[in-house]
Amino acid sequence: MSQMPQLSACPSCEEPLESGDRFCGACGYDLSAVPERPQDNPTITMNGSVPAQGAPAGEYPERPPAPPGGAPWPAPGTADPQAPAPGVPLPPEAPPATGVRFDRRPQPDGHAAPPETYQTQPDHSHPDQSQPDEYLLQAPDPRVSAEPAAPAAGAGGKVCVACRAGRVDDDGYCENCGHAQPRERDHMEQESGPMAAVSDRGLRHHRNEDAFAIGTTALPDGTPASVAIVCDGVSSATRPDDASQAASKAASEAVLAALPRGTHPQQAMHDAIVAASRAVNSLAAEPATALEQAPHQNAPACTIVGAVVTSGLLIVGWVGDSRAYWVPVDRSAPPARLTEDDSWAAQMVAAGLMNEAEAYADERAHAITGWLGADAYELEPHTAAFKPDRPGVVVVCTDGLWNYAEAAEEMARVLPLDAAAHPLHSARVLIGHALDGGGHDNVTVALVPFPAVPQGAGSA
Repeated sequence: MSQMPQLSACPSCEEPLESGDRFCGACGYDLSAVPERPQDNPTITMNGSVPAQGAPAGEYPERPPAPPGGAPWPAPGTADPQAPAPGVPLPPEAPPATGVRFDRRPQPDGHAAPPETYQTQPDHSHPDQSQPDEYLLQAPDPRVSAEPAAPAAGAGGKVCVACRAGRVDDDGYCENCGHAQPRERDHMEQESGPMAAVSDRGLRHHRNEDAFAIGTTALPDGTPASVAIVCDGVSSATRPDDASQAASKAASEAVLAALPRGTHPQQAMHDAIVAASRAVNSLAAEPATALEQAPHQNAPACTIVGAVVTSGLLIVGWVGDSRAYWVPVDRSAPPARLTEDDSWAAQMVAAGLMNEAEAYADERAHAITGWLGADAYELEPHTAAFKPDRPGVVVVCTDGLWNYAEAAEEMARVLPLDAAAHPLHSARVLIGHALDGGGHDNVTVALVPFPAVPQGAGSA
């Protein structure tokens, strides 16, 4: 029988609970209906038959046994690295997180807001509002010559993107027309070897609170490994943009440093999430947090999802509701979602109390039950290992994208067929899909192609 998670608040009415309560005293909700967290560390073979979405973690096959003592991971010259490093067991699963947190303000009707004109002037009196901005970003007046821009550029200053005539001051505003200039994080793109990532502010938020980090390295046997980390700042917290930036940087640096030393990728991913958590926790003690702290806000916080791709193994790790998807190059094979959300909606679906459509239409759907931050109840990194038997692409993204392509089949339909060969272009297409759908949130996606697996490596 599953052990009932210890909750501090009722998942139904959100009233406080006493330790050991069997039913909510406010609404009578049966607390035993809240499921346990998905089991960490599953390993499955992706050979065209994948577990059903939301299947209990116990239905995954057990991880392969560790190799004989003294055998390094991966052994030089081996083509199918799949066993964990000897003597480096993964940490036992932590108790379930007991908090609930809202990572964005839902719309009154539970649906995404309609698209709005791209705007750039924030309301400085409400630094955390996500409402439309005050001034429109107008196209340059064709009657204004571009020649006056030359003196400003020659003086070492930036030229206004709106009027193309004024110099941009140190506060980011045009001295000629007063327009706020797009910030560096409003739209970011990066390509690293065979993979790419794109992040965009979206159409409704006044800043981009997402962040990503991608990179490549080599394992001890010389085979390549690709790493992608994507983080989503919790909007109701202080400095969410700094939290996501710190987490993505710390996690990617940890993984890229651990893999060449022979650390098993699944262990490296687990340790990277721990490192990211420490980086976010440290922000709570910085003076900048105290200066920006508002009475209704919490410590800096974010979600995290990451992927490590080697020649024969695919590892994902996450905390929160950012996701990873698998889309095979051969679209006749089924795609799959590789992560399970730490969210109210996911718990309701797993408990059989609602179907996915009902749960995600509820205003509490995006209440997250796991995050990185100093006020998180328990750090519970989830990791999973997969062994694809065919080429494919791993889609690592925030909810700003998957809200517009939630099911794995929907994500596969939106992803271009040549995504493995052209990841940057394909990432731009996915960002465009979210913006065309309304762009109510920040949008970030990283695409990591998985190479062809050697003959027989993908067999069960």
